[in-house]
Amino acid sequence: MAHGSARLNVYGRTLLITRVVHDGRPVAHVARELGISRQCAHRWVSRFRLEGAAGLVDRSSRPRTMPRRTPVEVEQRVLQLRVQLRQGQDRIGSAAGVPARTVGAILRRHGVPRLSECDPLTGRVIRASKQTAVRYERARPGELVH
Repeated sequence: MAHGSARLNVYGRTLLITRVVHDGRPVAHVARELGISRQCAHRWVSRFRLEGAAGLVDRSSRPRTMPRRTPVEVEQRVLQLRVQLRQGQDRIGSAAGVPARTVGAILRRHGVPRLSECDPLTGRVIRASKQTAVRYERARPGELVH
């Protein structure tokens, strides 16, 4: 998402389209006036011609697909090994044939608690996490200074 004073926020893009499409001015001249490259200006003009006004809105940078994401079967295997072995990501990774960092990401993604928060024999959560759910905040900074 562009910040409010960016060269081409939604207002700047609308201005670009007005000058190029509606007024019929050359893209290179308008790009120079707005302080952007010709390539960038052509990109926004072509997006407007394809999609209309909806093409001028900011888009998410999140990828549409993740072709290299860990398969669901591997994630399920990692979760099963965590329950069976009650070990950390290094041992689970070697048992499942997955890098330890990937095991850690899978466990975080599925909300599995840390081993230090669990009972070593049963695997049930016995300690609260270090992150508190209820925060102690004051209305003004320095309110508790004596």
